[in-house]
Amino acid sequence: MGLPAPRAGGPNLQNVSRHKKAQYTPRPIRDSTARPVSEDDAMKFKVDRATLLKALAHVQSVVERRNTIPILANVMIAVNDGKLTLTATDMEIAIVEDVAADSSRNGACTAPAATLYEIVRKLPEGALVELDCPLTSDAPLALRAGRYATSLVVLPTDDFPSMTAGTLPHRFVLPAQTLRALIDRTRFAISTEETRYYLNGIYIHQTESEGAKVLRAVATDGHRLARVEEPLPEGAGSMPGVIVPRKTVGELRKLLDEITGDVEIALSDTRIQFRVGTITLTSKLIDGTFPEYERVIPRDNDKILRVGRQDFAEAVARVAAISSERSRPVKMSLARDLLVLSAASPEQGTASEELDGERVKYDAGPLEIGFQARYLNDITDQISNVVEFRFSDGAAPTVVLDSADASALYVLMPMRV
Repeated sequence: MGLPAPRAGGPNLQNVSRHKKAQYTPRPIRDSTARPVSEDDAMKFKVDRATLLKALAHVQSVVERRNTIPILANVMIAVNDGKLTLTATDMEIAIVEDVAADSSRNGACTAPAATLYEIVRKLPEGALVELDCPLTSDAPLALRAGRYATSLVVLPTDDFPSMTAGTLPHRFVLPAQTLRALIDRTRFAISTEETRYYLNGIYIHQTESEGAKVLRAVATDGHRLARVEEPLPEGAGSMPGVIVPRKTVGELRKLLDEITGDVEIALSDTRIQFRVGTITLTSKLIDGTFPEYERVIPRDNDKILRVGRQDFAEAVARVAAISSERSRPVKMSLARDLLVLSAASPEQGTASEELDGERVKYDAGPLEIGFQARYLNDITDQISNVVEFRFSDGAAPTVVLDSADASALYVLMPMRV
């Protein structure tokens, strides 16, 4: 069952994009945080297992498991006067983390990221790990921990691609909690359709909202749209609008789980860099034009439903359980202060549930409209208490709001029911 066809002459979430062709040309680039090294450098240091494991967990997730360039499966390990630096890249993203180590010989080498991570992960807690890479270029990386010893094949450090952010003229700071909220309330709407590459990320830009300057994050896949905004931080007033790729968003969000302080952000029109504690994440930006999303946000939807978030989400889950098809719609039938949710499956049967009384407020005329259950839940998961739906009719885009938080707005395209 597909989405309803757009009204003649009217905008929808799928036909308003004007973009230029993507230009993805991987090229060796060097990060300003990394120390130049050569394949003649030697390296020897000791570090406790917990410290090394945590850092490897951060960087190895960037590494692509399947690639045609062997060096990209490796992590760069460099030690310099007590500072251990781990670097990984897939040519689109680079992550660099610094940790303390007991170094007896400065130097650098590269080692298979996934294999090294698995070895360290399986070492006993409290182990002291020693890594030693001799001067000879073909010598393996020796790893010892207690009575355990192994060696790993290395590749020349000169082959390791480095990532230079270049000049990043726009710089500002966001609290980690604020950046987490911007990501969490928008990333579920990022498109996974690779042909529409300009939708494969979160669009971050500065704009005005009701007379106030804001930093706004927007994502859409053509079926739903999420728009969230925060007060504009100092230094972001002249930033260009940028599209942060889906993979970068995912890697950044994992890092944000571990900090409570501020995140330093620097960007140009082609790259963005996040400094999260001792970690620096640098990424290319998507080279494309994001759709004119304001054109598809309805302004005159006057049929308003307010319903408790938890009651609504649980009822949707129960009626949707009748079908295993993720695209099958849940129908919402509305009358005065009454909401009936229903779903049907030719193989399984039907299900329905009524919400009324104090849980539902609706005083407009009767209305029937259908949405994908998963899309409904993705949005209601971001709402704290009361969900506000603003309808026009059963075939037009619907606006969804959090009654207690005006900073977020969602648009959802209905399905035929």
